[in-house]
Amino acid sequence: MAALVTLPGLGVGTLWDNSETAYGEVAREILLTHNWVIMHLNNVPYFVQPPLYFWLGAVFSLLIGHPTALALRLPSALATIALSAFTGYAVARQAGTRVGAYAAVILSTCLMQAVIGRLAIMDALLDLAVAMTIFWWFRGLETGRDRYVVYGWIAAGGGFLAKGLVAPAIALLVIVPFYFWNRRYERTFAPSARAWIVGLLAFVAIVAPWPIALVSHDHFFPLEKLIGEYTIGRYTSVVENQSGPIWYYLPVIILGFFPWIAFVPMAIVYSVRQLRTGVAQDRHFARLVRLGLVWIVMPLLFFSFARTKLPNYVALEFPALAMITALYFEAVARKGGTRSAVVSAATVPVTIGALAFAIWLFTRNNRLTGEVALVVPPLIAMAFAIFAGSLLTALLVARAKSVWAAPYALALAATVGVVVLAVTVLPHAEAFKPVPRLAAVIERERQSGDVVAIQNVSGGNALLFYTRPIVRVLAPPGGSDPQNDGMDPRAVICTATRAWVVAPAIRPAEDPTYGRDRHRVAVDRKAALFLYDGPPCR
Repeated sequence: MAALVTLPGLGVGTLWDNSETAYGEVAREILLTHNWVIMHLNNVPYFVQPPLYFWLGAVFSLLIGHPTALALRLPSALATIALSAFTGYAVARQAGTRVGAYAAVILSTCLMQAVIGRLAIMDALLDLAVAMTIFWWFRGLETGRDRYVVYGWIAAGGGFLAKGLVAPAIALLVIVPFYFWNRRYERTFAPSARAWIVGLLAFVAIVAPWPIALVSHDHFFPLEKLIGEYTIGRYTSVVENQSGPIWYYLPVIILGFFPWIAFVPMAIVYSVRQLRTGVAQDRHFARLVRLGLVWIVMPLLFFSFARTKLPNYVALEFPALAMITALYFEAVARKGGTRSAVVSAATVPVTIGALAFAIWLFTRNNRLTGEVALVVPPLIAMAFAIFAGSLLTALLVARAKSVWAAPYALALAATVGVVVLAVTVLPHAEAFKPVPRLAAVIERERQSGDVVAIQNVSGGNALLFYTRPIVRVLAPPGGSDPQNDGMDPRAVICTATRAWVVAPAIRPAEDPTYGRDRHRVAVDRKAALFLYDGPPCR
């Protein structure tokens, strides 16, 4: 199911700016510089993120032949598929095959997983590593076997190489409260000293070689940037204007866990009620509920109080949401359906119907551009697919004999919707990406010694990825502070034999050429490609 959601149309179109092109370029520059230790962006050492995603992106680029959208998105897609499979297996070991299958398809088909699995970013690798770490440690606390603790530390090491200290930190933030909570009700095995020692040694063996190589080359500056500024600094301060209120992640979860969010409130209420009343005789059920509730609450609190916020941060708790929802569906199936489940299932088609009506009303009352008008029919088809599937889900929940099939119906509808979006809608988005097309002109016409620059147009990372390093970022004409706004245009244009500049097609009144010839080579939407050549600057 995760493969059906993730793989169709994965390589369609160009990379999205800003993160995809930046991370894709770092992976590409591994191949350009032949340096697998120090990452580079625009030919400058890059210490913002650990190297695991970039290594995998470079490896897949070598296997495919060159860095394409497919090669750079495959690490995320495969990690997302593995996350669903691992979550389903771990839940099935505790609660049975059907609950595990429910958890896998629910996680596979929620919106956030579909998005993260299709982007050239490292979050899918982080989510997989955190889930593996938590589930292995959970298994170790349950059985008392040291090897599961060691497996967890190995997974945590992979998470560190994916996105830093946040991987072991979040896993510990979940598993430690779970241990103290669970041991109040049943025997819970604390890890032995041997397990801690061997596990930490395995973690260090995985994590240490790369930082040691960095320190041997650039002393401690890379680690100060990576851990100090871009790990601890993201939590204690706002990085790149990515801030938000304390309730920032609540709407993210509501939208990101769509369409399954309709069942989450009743799933949580049911789980808490079972624990409080002591009705849950199945110790495996109670154990999973405790793990799921802690896994939902602790990362949410952790990221809510962080100063820097991004929607994808909270995705690492979605396996817990899928697990709690799967346990609820299992209880509903055993009871032959409940009124609350019918009501929850009915909210999905109502929501989709309202969304389809809003799209129809908007298109009727607004004159759309040709590109936007092309995507309206596929969007309506996607909404209809999810609407039909969610309506079928409500009908299946309402009948005792068919309630067990309800999650599969909704999962299939969500899969169809995502595939329709990926195959028919996203290709039309290429019309709104002028920079890759202008970059193709530069690559076709550029000569040795030419300089490439971008000025006052978004998409600098895309220009870099689709040309070759180095790309200069120029301050806008008349910029008051060239040092902060970008490089001095005169210094770049005048020192180059020829300079290719991507800039707004409509030029400001004061737009000096410094005595050089300026040719408008191509125009694409609101961006234009200019070539400066001819006599030297006056």
